[in-house]
Amino acid sequence: MAKIKLSQIDTKAPKELKKEEVKLQTEAILKELDELQNLLYAAHTHAVLVVIQGMDASGKDGAIRDVFSSLNPQGVDVYSFKVPTKEEFDHDFLWRVHKQAPAKGMIQIFNRSHYEDVLQLDHPSDKIMKKRYEAINCFEQLLIDHNNTLILKFYLHVSHEEQQKRLQERVSNPEKMWKYNEEDFGKSEKFKQFQDLYEAAFEQCSEVPWTIVPTDNNWYKVHIIAKTLRDALKDLKMKYPVLKQTGEK
Repeated sequence: MAKIKLSQIDTKAPKELKKEEVKLQTEAILKELDELQNLLYAAHTHAVLVVIQGMDASGKDGAIRDVFSSLNPQGVDVYSFKVPTKEEFDHDFLWRVHKQAPAKGMIQIFNRSHYEDVLQLDHPSDKIMKKRYEAINCFEQLLIDHNNTLILKFYLHVSHEEQQKRLQERVSNPEKMWKYNEEDFGKSEKFKQFQDLYEAAFEQCSEVPWTIVPTDNNWYKVHIIAKTLRDALKDLKMKYPVLKQTGEK
């Protein structure tokens, strides 16, 4: 896989695309996803893990709402990884993650994920970081090999300018003030350093490929995630179970 350089990837939708046309296409894709989720649940042969990572204000919550809210809630779980609790700190860094891995027939969404432990500016030694990258690769391969898990990893690629605009809305817009976190503004000042950490994670953990999603335009972000998930589910070629004949084992 070629090395990903975020500075060389546009954060906006291609200019030739028409917003209303793409939104109509997305509506059709979401209907297909509803059918495919039903098939996934019924076939019970695969699990699906959707990893959503991105800078603060890159649109993670909105992506989850707009792509998955129309699906059957019985077949979708969302888990948000926040600062580890004391009990979680007392275990290895994947302990809390593995407990949230999806069962067959289910779509599990990670809002932030096991990658948070390699995306800290005050990260430990390079030796420990290397071991964490290796552990992440082994963990993902374990889910694939031993539970037939489809893993889709999305990085929501927001520009620094758009990020600052959205963070400012959390100060001025009453409907978004609940998202306000003073630390986010400090992190925004270190935008390039966080990009470097992400690029290192992309390079070290690419056995399961990443999809870089331009997210300055929310309608395009939703389209890319929905389309990628739809195509991946179709590629599984799942089938509904059939009734067994009398006496058949």
